[in-house]
Parts: sequence; C-alpha cells; structure tokens
Amino acid sequence: MIGVGTLRLVSDDVLEAAFRAGIRLVDTADVYGNEELVGRAVGRHADIQITIATKGGLTRPEAGRWVPDGRARHLTEACEASLVRLGVTTVDLYLLHTVDPRTPLTTSVRALAGLRRDGLARAIGLCNVNATQLAEALAITTIDAVQVALSPFDDSAVRGGLLALARERGLRIFAHTPLGGPRRARRLENDPVLTAIARRHDVRPIEVLLAWMVTLGIEPLPGPTRVETALSAARAERLVLDDEARAQLASHYPQLAPVPRRTTVHFDEQAFTTVNLIMGYPGAGKSTLAEELVAAGWQRLNRDQRGGSLDALAAELDVRLAAGDTGRGLVLDNTYPTRKARASVIAAARRHGAAVRCIWLDTSLEDAQVNACNRLLDRHGSLPGPDDAGELGPGALFRYRRALEPPSPDEGFSEIEVRSFSRTAVHGGVRALIVDYDAAIWASRRGERTPADPDDVELQPGAAKRVRLHGYDVVLGTTWQPEIAAGSRDRESLAATIARANELLGFGAREIDVRHCPHPAGPPVCWCRKPLPGLGLLLARAHGVDLGASAHLGLGAADRGFAARLGMRFIAPE
Repeated sequence: MIGVGTLRLVSDDVLEAAFRAGIRLVDTADVYGNEELVGRAVGRHADIQITIATKGGLTRPEAGRWVPDGRARHLTEACEASLVRLGVTTVDLYLLHTVDPRTPLTTSVRALAGLRRDGLARAIGLCNVNATQLAEALAITTIDAVQVALSPFDDSAVRGGLLALARERGLRIFAHTPLGGPRRARRLENDPVLTAIARRHDVRPIEVLLAWMVTLGIEPLPGPTRVETALSAARAERLVLDDEARAQLASHYPQLAPVPRRTTVHFDEQAFTTVNLIMGYPGAGKSTLAEELVAAGWQRLNRDQRGGSLDALAAELDVRLAAGDTGRGLVLDNTYPTRKARASVIAAARRHGAAVRCIWLDTSLEDAQVNACNRLLDRHGSLPGPDDAGELGPGALFRYRRALEPPSPDEGFSEIEVRSFSRTAVHGGVRALIVDYDAAIWASRRGERTPADPDDVELQPGAAKRVRLHGYDVVLGTTWQPEIAAGSRDRESLAATIARANELLGFGAREIDVRHCPHPAGPPVCWCRKPLPGLGLLLARAHGVDLGASAHLGLGAADRGFAARLGMRFIAPE
C-alpha cells in the first residue's frame, strides 16, 4: 500500500484528490498542525476504509525547535488530543514519533501498549528507531508497525538490520521521505533505469520507484503538496511491475534489497583471514589496542589517519581483501557505534570469506570522559575550550552513547569479545581534599552568585573548619565562573578574589590552588565544567594527587558526579 505523508500538507484539495484516486492510507502527527484537516477529509469519505496513522512524542515549544517528549503522561494526553482533532474515538495506528533520550524507551512503549489496551489506538508502532531499540520494544509488547526514513539515498534502516527484524516479526514497514525529499526527487526523475522502465509503463520514474518499494514489503509515504503529485502517488499504487523491471531495480538499487538476519556465519576456509573491528567510545583505548595488534603483525585501517568516510574505509578493506594484501589480518578501530556503521565492514569481509571479530571496549561514559581528558592533557598539557576546532569535545561521547547499538551475532560477526575497562592510573601519592568553593567556602556580600571581587568576599559559616577538618595532605579548590565567558568578570579579578578568600581561610594567598571553569551553562561544551572531570585531573597532575585516596567536598549532583568519575570520596559540607 502507498500512503500520503502530510508533513508539508496545507491544502484540503490534495487529500480529496488522493482519496478519490484510490489512496487509502494517510500519515500525520500532532506536531504537523493538520490533524483537523485530515480528520475532515477522511470524514467526507466514510463509505470507504481509509487508515489513519498519527504520531505523538514530539513537541514544538517554539518555532524551529523539535523537542522529544516520550513520557507516559504526555503520550496519553497527546493521543487523546489527536483523537479530538481527527474526529474519531479510536485511531487506526498510533506511533511514537521519536525516541526521547530523557525518557527510558520502556516507559514510552508501555504507554503505547496502554493506548492500545484502552481502545484509543487499534495498533501501535515506532518511528525513527534502530534495530536495537525495536528489539527492546518487542521484548515488552507486540509492536504492529515501524516507520523510518528509507530511500535510494538513505539505506540506514536496511544496513542497520531494522528492516530484517521488522520483516522477521511481521511488522508493517512505512517509509517516510521515500523519494529523498523534493530536491532528490527531481534527481530520480532523470535516473536512466527508472526512466526506461517508466516509458514502458507510461508512468513517471518516481512512480516506478514507489511501486517497486511496495513489492519489497515497504509502504512508502510520499508527501504530495499538489493535486498532481497526489494523483501521481495513486498511479504508483496501481502500477504492477513485471519481473524484468523488478530485477533491473534490484540490481540498480541493491541498498534497498532485503537483507536477511544472520544466525550463523560461514567462511571460505581456503581464503580465511580475520578482520578485527574495534568499537568503543572516543577515549576508550581503541588506538592503544590497535597499536598492540599492529606490533603483533596486523595491518591497521583507520579513518582518522586516512581521512574520508567509513564507507570509503570499507571500500579500501574490500580492495585489500580481494588482493590478498592482509598480512596476518586487518584492524579497524573507529567508534562503530551503530549496526549501520559496522555493516559495510561486515559486508566487505563476507564477500571474500573473511571472518570479522568484534572487540568491544565496553567502557562507561564516565570512564571514557576521564580517558579523553587524560589523552588531551597528555597531548597539550591543558584542556581545549569549546572553540578549539578539531579537538575532541564532550559532545562526541554523549552522541556515541545515544547512538550505541551493542554488537550482536546476527550482524555476521564470527566472535564478539567484550573488554570491560578497569582504571589503575595513580598520579602520585598525595592525599588531597578538593573543595568546591561555590558550595562550601565563599559567598557574595552583594548577593551575587559568587564573589565578584576581593571586597565582595565573605566566608560561609564553618568554611575555615571544613578545609582543616579531614586531615588531607593538601587542600585544592574548584569554582565555576561563567561570568568570564559572559564578559562581566575577568581572570585577573578572579585570581585576586581567590587570594582574598584563601587569606580569610587562614592560608597564604596562593597556598590553595583553585582552578575554574569559565564556560556557560547549557549542554556541555568543555571538559572543565562539572560533573566532567577536567579540573580534577588538572589538579591531580599539578600536585601528584592519588585520586583514589582523596576526597571532594561539594554539594549537589554535579559535585557527586565529579567525585565519582575521578574515583574520589564525596563529602558534603555538613
């Protein structure tokens, strides 16, 4: 079945033309702002069965922003509001629009199951998910459908194993943007294979593509905005392709062809070689492991060294395997967080009967952050700021965590070795108390967030006692100073303010080394804002601190997270 997507729909005439021409599926969403229009159009055709799919779990608090909200309460309220706008008591299909990184997927899926159980939706599904997320949802309840981006220009769902899993479990598969968007659709109209088939059937080239996707078990959702394009979608719905056309299209667009899930892997024993695919967070130690393997006779292929894309690297792997230029074997050590990223390596190896061994450095986000900071400090002696182009920022690690799909045998691996991380590094033998000045030491006489200058400093009650109470070898400090980035303070004034606070504590002006983060609030853009570990590592290196034997005196979740990342004991001011 071919349906119509309504993201850009504003005209009632388009839906009217589509329904009269034979389209029986319409896809919308609460954030599209056109559910009432869709409901009225469907209502005028009560004599025919038109399937309505709508979506929730995405909000638009302001123009230009799309914010996920997968909370159970929100999904229930969003579905109830959609029913009112659509003018129905039950919607045919209700889908989670996108995964909310702040809400466990299990919570959202159980909410969807509740909508089906309570009769608000006849069927439920997921949009914009990967195979791992779909498998997680299927372990909770029956999922009826999945909707993903799929076109000749975007085969992530195929390469990532999502389509194979959906077919295996009997789900309906909907493809949004099946023509790749308006600009790419114009390119398809000039595709020579599509054009030749279209002439034989007296249709448009894009209609050939849509009809072929239907033969693959995919229900495309083009987004007509004019009556003419709605009628084109209906013609594609009626188009029947012969075997010759289907074979030509399968050869021309192999990226859309069904790829079965694998449970066993077979190799050509005569041409047997091994490809080691090392995956893990940036900073997890992939390069170190790769260098150890190279020293043992393996050949390394690394995108950071060679440039280009992961697909280009897989193409080079293909050439090496075809030529037998592998030595003992090959090593690829990029992050490879997703099934899609790994698929091209596995496919190249399979073409040549090679085994792919996955070595997954299963490092926690927190340990990876410490590793990344240490690597940057080893390289530069300081932490890069948010404007240091080309340097590893904390956002890369958060993106990895959001994208991560753990490796699975059904991808085609011959072996999956999981290596957990264990921290052993000690910077020295000094036992330190690292004090958060903002939480435990100073206050502003003028009522500002922290003292603005030396004359503005006053100590919190008991501050002097706190820094001496615990008997550590040295006292060190941290403070957050976003006013520096804002331009309302400068580093010289801050140094004088810290010196004044130290004197009031009964220490020499510079006796307590206090490091600061000058960067603003919001998503982390630097390594020095807590709970990220940068300031602690700077202090540890400068003073030979044994972090495992030291403590952090602070207040709140950021300070607790800072201490946990560094392996320090946490102490609250009270």
